[in-house]
Formats: sequence, structure tokens, C-alpha cells
Amino acid sequence: MATGTNIRTYFNGAWHNKDVPIISAADHGAWLGSGVFDGARYFDGMSPDLLAHCDRVNRSAQALMLRPTVSSQDMVEIVREGLKYYHETSAVYIRPMYWGIDGDVTAIVPNADTTGFAICLEEIPMAPASTSATLTRTRFLRPVLEDAVVNAKAGCLYPNNARMLTEARSKGFNNALVADAIGNVAETATANIFMAKDGDVFTPAPNGTFLAGITRARHIKNMRSDGMTVHETVLSFADFDSADEVFMSGNMNKLTPVTAFDDTQYQVGPVARRVREMYWDWAASKG
Repeated sequence: MATGTNIRTYFNGAWHNKDVPIISAADHGAWLGSGVFDGARYFDGMSPDLLAHCDRVNRSAQALMLRPTVSSQDMVEIVREGLKYYHETSAVYIRPMYWGIDGDVTAIVPNADTTGFAICLEEIPMAPASTSATLTRTRFLRPVLEDAVVNAKAGCLYPNNARMLTEARSKGFNNALVADAIGNVAETATANIFMAKDGDVFTPAPNGTFLAGITRARHIKNMRSDGMTVHETVLSFADFDSADEVFMSGNMNKLTPVTAFDDTQYQVGPVARRVREMYWDWAASKG
């Protein structure tokens, strides 16, 4: 079942006005998990950082031993053609995807020369600015490169995220604040994480256990350009217990303030409001 509505699919060189089938039962991606994707956004007539998302899906394909078949710039042009079918007030999730079709003689390793490609566009509303989230701890951890393809935005990583979310929801929270293998905070189950303390902003330093997101990088650049001090560093759960503000960063909704972490309560503060404002101002300046 699709998440959004008004779906269009680019497949086999053409746009289709529906959610068309793209994978066969015997495709490597269907039964052995060699699928990658990326997610960009179109809203208010803007598609910020679209090229960066297209660049990343090509890097993700390579991390799963697939050969990208569409250049990033060509992908941008294909997406722009597809977006012409949507009203400029529509909020659209942009999802380019690759998957393996054939395997080698063992079946396990995908054949890099037979790679599937598609783009899915679907209307998914942006969350209202008033949306917030609550976090809790989870027993599940972020993996490391030695045991998972954490250097890719790969579908095979998401069942672990789903376990985190299911556990958090069973405890009455929206999301989970997740540790890496040695117990330091990495991200949430669905997004990168920031905290503010005494006017400075802190976020986990990329250590190979999570994707340091494109929207995360944009927020950091905007904050530093605005004169804010941002630390990429090692953070513990205790740091979040003592934070003044906490907010999540991700492509789907760009910024989501956090109002609770287990028993710790937060207000939606000036840092989160300013970072959100700067993102929309930057996106508007880029059209």
C-alpha cells in the first residue's frame, strides 16, 4: 500500500500516471534486498537540494554493488518533468530508486550490469509547523559498516528502524532516540537529532553508524552562517536529559521539535524556531 496519493512513476524511460509494478518476483532486489532509494521534497513550488539527493542515491547504489544508470543531473531533469503534473501548492515526496535484477552464480552478489531504476512521486503533506514528537530509549542499536550497509540509504536497513519505532510506540512515545554499538547517541529511528544547551547547538558526529543527512547538513550550514555555534561531537543520553531544546532533522518534514525524552520535558524553543525559519528562507532563495 502506498503512503501518499496522486502517484506517478517513471519507469522504462517514461512517466506513468499511476503506481506501476516495477520489480519481478525473481529480481535480486525483491528477494535478496539489493534496493536503495532516496527522498527529496517538493513543496511551495520548491525542490531544495534535489541534486544532492540524486547524487546520494547513485552513491547508495554503488555501496550495494549496483552500477547507477542515470546521472544525477539527468535524474533532476526527469524529476522536474514529472513535477509538471502537480500543482505548485502540492507537497510531493520524490523517491528515486535502484535495485538489483540478476545475481551472480551464487545468486547472493548482484550483477552490477543489470540494475533496475524508477522514480516515484506521491503527494504527502508536509507536517504542520506545530507538529512535535516524543522520544524514548530502545534496546535496538544502529549497526556498523562491518555488519550492515550503513553507508547507503538502503531498504534492507529499515526493518531495524521499524523495530525501534514499534518498541517506542508500545511505550507511548512517537519515536526512539537510538544509540550506536558503544552506547553513544546516533540519531532517532527516522531522523537525525540535534540538541541545544546554553545557546550552543550539538549533534552526534558522523561515525559511520548513521547517514548524516542532507537536510542535517543544510541546517548546520544555515546555523553557522547565522553566527550560531554548532558542535558535531560525541553525545550521551545524559546530555539529552540536560538539554534546553531537542529537535529532529529529516527530509520528510525538515524539522520536528521534540517535547519529551522519557521523563524529561522540553519546550519548543527559539533555536528550533529559528532553524526552521532559516531553512524555509534558504529554500525560497533557491526557488
